[in-house]
Amino acid sequence: MNKNELIAAVADAANLSKAHAQAAVDAVFSAITNELKSGGDVRLVGFGNFSAVKKAASTSRNPQTGAEVKVPARVRPKFSAGKGLKDALN
Repeated sequence: MNKNELIAAVADAANLSKAHAQAAVDAVFSAITNELKSGGDVRLVGFGNFSAVKKAASTSRNPQTGAEVKVPARVRPKFSAGKGLKDALN
């Protein structure tokens, strides 16, 4: 499912126009992104948790040349599925 299909599904499920559903989906994504940028996390009970994880700088190897490559420190998004989502899939 891509973003347009998600918007269409939200519009059908909530009986909204596609424009209103798109605004709602964009607002949710924006709220999650802004919270992770500020160092917080988002906990959706029964669905899962979004958090930002700091990765330390490291060295790696280029598989073609074997040369060492320095990988800078980064902040990565992380999602952990909640019990409700896990139970729905199994």
